[in-house]
Amino acid sequence: MRARYGIPLKITAGLTATAAAGLVYAAGFEARSFRLRRVTIPVLPRGMRDLRVLQVSDIHMVSGQRKKRAWLQSLAGLRPDFVVNTGDNLSDTKAVPELLDALGPLMEFPGVYVFGSNDYYGPRLSNPARYLKEKAQGRHGLNGNKPVVGAVHNPWEGMRDAFDAAGWVNLTNTRGRLKLPQAELAFTGLDDPHIKRDRYERVAGGPDTSADFTVGVVHAPYLRSLDSFTADGYELILAGHTHGGQLCIPFYGALVTNCDLDTDRVKGLSTHTVAERTSYLHVSAGCGTNRYTPVRFACPPEATLLTLTARA
Repeated sequence: MRARYGIPLKITAGLTATAAAGLVYAAGFEARSFRLRRVTIPVLPRGMRDLRVLQVSDIHMVSGQRKKRAWLQSLAGLRPDFVVNTGDNLSDTKAVPELLDALGPLMEFPGVYVFGSNDYYGPRLSNPARYLKEKAQGRHGLNGNKPVVGAVHNPWEGMRDAFDAAGWVNLTNTRGRLKLPQAELAFTGLDDPHIKRDRYERVAGGPDTSADFTVGVVHAPYLRSLDSFTADGYELILAGHTHGGQLCIPFYGALVTNCDLDTDRVKGLSTHTVAERTSYLHVSAGCGTNRYTPVRFACPPEATLLTLTARA
């Protein structure tokens, strides 16, 4: 018996130990290894002064996440010109007070926000492999799947009211403006396409030409939303949702985006083209995870400081 099965058992033990070590790293270290990315985008009109934009996304706050709260609070030290929150702030129905505490210093700056599905609904325990299955079948969120039954509703109204009270502009299927010392900016936002709450027809018509610059904002970068923004002439679109793939393969990248965006653009800066028009697209990998899958691998949690500069 030992001669027949000894080697397979050693291999199995080795694979098990490797998987366990990977899980410890992904959950115990990388998922809490917060970092800031810096990206420069040459998108502003000629002669316009640079703008420093802090994008936070997919915080997925859970009660007791002290390190994440402290890190988010520390981002105020960057002194951005304004903040863009691209949604999915919650992963715990009781975490609104801690989320607002974490974002409190950032709410001292001008800001805009959209919500994602996890702001409206609590997380569910599910098999992570379903993302691969949904990708293979072309189904994501409610875009091809049946509506969720018995969903837990988050107390998102209190979060919205606090954002509004701080002066952050709600971009839920609407337009808004921020008047900064160096520029007046316009924004066009959508509710979350992942759960089919986007209503582009309500905001169609292109950038606000009376503003110095206009930005498109959406939580989940579904192609229908990107196509609409780009076809209407928006030069910059900001999104989140993808978690950068969350569990990535070193030297290969993400396996899924949890929407119909291709994995080559799962995070960071890229472009999106429709007909003869092209937009810059920035997708944040976010700084959190669903509370039931608190792991990241080869995809550390992040926020991004975007420096918008004038076109050459």
